[in-house]
Amino acid sequence: MKILVCISHVPDTTSKINFTDGDTKFDTSGVQFVINPNDEFGLTRAMWFKEKQGADVTVVNVGGPETEPTLRKALAIGADNAIRVNTEAKDGFQVAKQLANVVKEGGYDLVIAGRESIDYNGGMVPGMLAGLIGANFVNNCISLEVDGTNAKAMREIDGGKETVSTSLPLVIGGQKGLVEESDLRIPNMRGIMMARKKPLEVKEPIDAGTETASIKFEKPAPKGSVKLIDADNVEELVNLLHNEAKVI
Repeated sequence: MKILVCISHVPDTTSKINFTDGDTKFDTSGVQFVINPNDEFGLTRAMWFKEKQGADVTVVNVGGPETEPTLRKALAIGADNAIRVNTEAKDGFQVAKQLANVVKEGGYDLVIAGRESIDYNGGMVPGMLAGLIGANFVNNCISLEVDGTNAKAMREIDGGKETVSTSLPLVIGGQKGLVEESDLRIPNMRGIMMARKKPLEVKEPIDAGTETASIKFEKPAPKGSVKLIDADNVEELVNLLHNEAKVI
């Protein structure tokens, strides 16, 4: 079984976010980048298929040379190969088209992507990718088993969980639950040294136009001041809620 794991290169959630050029561009200065958490759950599940079923695992990213350390980390975790599509990720449709070309050329049976990245939270790439390559698709996936060309997956739905049976080729949008946080792997020294020798292929992009563009970014408004009311002063609390906050 050939598995392709899509890896997004995203800012660490502890990073301080700023914008430049009149709030039209993201300022990467001083920002630490990591593997997108939803993608890391998927990569860890792919490692299970590699160890238990002998699967071949390739990781892929759409981005510039600055994303290669993230791909090298994925190789250090245990992926066999890495591919970087040499173009800036501009919108979900453009990324999905680049990934679809990689899938078609590589003949992958299973594509594991995160349900969304934690930077733009678009949540659209896995579904569009499945549509472009004509594969089955399971989103919000929290469990996956593969037996030959058959697959059984569980996904989160409103108010519960749903188990579905499907077949390869398959694209999933994974999340926490596909593996638990305690199952995530930290690269050891041996893995880091081996990753340096593993192939990282740079592919030139296909012609794929964008459907959207970011015009301007705006930070959330800062939190306002608060007023503290004594617990026994209910009359004052009701007055403020009614006349000042206007919530009752």
